Amino acid sequence: QVQLVESGGGLVQAGGSLRLSCAASGRTLSRAAMGWFRQAPGKEREFVAGISWSGMYKHYAAFVKGRFTISRANSKNTVSLQMNSLKPEDTAVYYCAGTTTEQDMTITSRYQYNDWGQGTQVTVSS
Repeated sequence: QVQLVESGGGLVQAGGSLRLSCAASGRTLSRAAMGWFRQAPGKEREFVAGISWSGMYKHYAAFVKGRFTISRANSKNTVSLQMNSLKPEDTAVYYCAGTTTEQDMTITSRYQYNDWGQGTQVTVSS
């Protein structure tokens, strides 16, 4: 079983940037589709960004396109989310998720991910 640990969250002013990282242990991520999700208080957990195991395919939620960038380093067993131009509505707990896939593809549904991190808080002040 893989363990995922997120880091990099914090408090930032609107317009600022943060870089989230997800480190995996216990199993290689080289054949895992990875994703970032977020959950604000009282709201459902929602998809933010996903990346295929090769890194060739990426998918973003409409509300982060052009602002967030997902990337991965399979040699380091890590996945990152660069977040720029942050808005107060981006405030949430951000979760890293992964699941092994047969094909090199992205996954947007939270129900298809088997492994989850504990989350990291991102707070954007206005």
